[in-house]
Amino acid sequence: MHRLTRTGGTAELLRWLAGRAEGWAGLVGPDGTVLHAAARTAGAMVPDVAGLVAEGASALTERGVQAYSVDTGAYTALLFPVGGSSPGVGDLGAPVLAVVTPRPVAAGLATLLADVVLPLSLCLQAETLERKRRRVDLAESRGREAVLHLLMTGQLSIAQQVAGALRPRLPDPVRVCVVECSGGGRDEVARVCADADGGRSWIVRCPVYARHLILVMPAEAETPEPGAVPPDETVAARVGDCVVGVSEPVPLADTATGYRQAFHALAAARELPTRHARFGVSPDSALVVGPAGHRWADELLNPLLTHVPRRAQDPGSQELLATAASWLAFSSHATEHLKVHRNTLAARLRLIGELLGLDLHRLADQAALDLALRVRSTPAPACTPEPAQSGSSASGTSEAAGGLDAILVRPAVRDWADQQLAPVLGAEETLRTWVRCEGRIGPAAAELGISVPGARKRLTRLETVLQRSLLRPPSARYDLWLALRSRDLAAAA
Repeated sequence: MHRLTRTGGTAELLRWLAGRAEGWAGLVGPDGTVLHAAARTAGAMVPDVAGLVAEGASALTERGVQAYSVDTGAYTALLFPVGGSSPGVGDLGAPVLAVVTPRPVAAGLATLLADVVLPLSLCLQAETLERKRRRVDLAESRGREAVLHLLMTGQLSIAQQVAGALRPRLPDPVRVCVVECSGGGRDEVARVCADADGGRSWIVRCPVYARHLILVMPAEAETPEPGAVPPDETVAARVGDCVVGVSEPVPLADTATGYRQAFHALAAARELPTRHARFGVSPDSALVVGPAGHRWADELLNPLLTHVPRRAQDPGSQELLATAASWLAFSSHATEHLKVHRNTLAARLRLIGELLGLDLHRLADQAALDLALRVRSTPAPACTPEPAQSGSSASGTSEAAGGLDAILVRPAVRDWADQQLAPVLGAEETLRTWVRCEGRIGPAAAELGISVPGARKRLTRLETVLQRSLLRPPSARYDLWLALRSRDLAAAA
């Protein structure tokens, strides 16, 4: 009996009791509702068990006795209150142990049932506490996921308000760290991460990738004291089969940028013996487009920003903006990020494309929308200013009206493009072909005249050289399309 309590819990105890009684055993509520039940064999049937149990449970409750029996035909129902006033049992509605056994009742069965009440009560309490713990853990995990989602969509003040009920407080500035774990080891790695920095980081289980943990770490925690090892390096060293990518220091409001950087660093870290890498390609494309880029982004996004849904249940502009950002970052995995059905995602994307006049199946339009959303989330003073020149206002206006190409020929953007492509200078064939084929490996492999696995290996090597993720979203394909387009425009000028 005690062995079953430790190893099998309520279900195993009831199965054991049903076997000893050669009938039926279960837990019922005061109104006769069956909470748990077990029979001697899978197909065993006890006549009118519901009626017997309901009648006995009602009588037991009304009379307030410690045991009750009901005889009918060839069967007897024995009932005992479980736990009485023991802590926690009241939450279950004062359950009753009921056993239906053939007549005559086996000698010692009533004593056995009286003895089993205590371990059964302890099992119920333990299982109730475990269910509550799981609910609390799930609620906290969903709360942290919600805060991360708010940060990723730029809703900083709401994120801070929601995070105020949890610990720790959101740091600012931050480094974003993505840890890729093996198998089901994410919970253990989360504990290692919390120990590594004293619980100062905001740790979230990634809602998209089941093996990823996302850490929003205080930027100043990189070297908390002389000789100290940064938490991200500690995690890579202590967990032998994890891979760690870390962003540059970014303001808390730029958490989405930090996540992209950390994800790209993760792609580079997979090929390093240390299994750890920090993002080293900067600045972000949104920082070099200048005021003309901001005007272009506002003009492009205006139909989406001013959209008013026809029906109350239709998505508004903020929902559509969040959908666009999530889809550009996670592709089809956006359904898991946004917690929506794939048909809902497809319908929203169709609406976004219609509002903006974009074909979201084309990489060029995807890159334009991604840049516009990033520019909109970047404060204008942080952008590279326009070079001083006479008539700059008129020039800026015509440049903004000229579309994305007019932005990509700016000197600051050309310098940014050269920096992005410098690691593959003179060996761009695979990259250009892949981008020209809309980022699809099959068509790119056919155009290059190689196998699909061969094309994948080439792109994996490019990930290491560029220190950017290409094959899994968030992918660098938007930035690479912009960089290649900027270089082509400069060459044609």
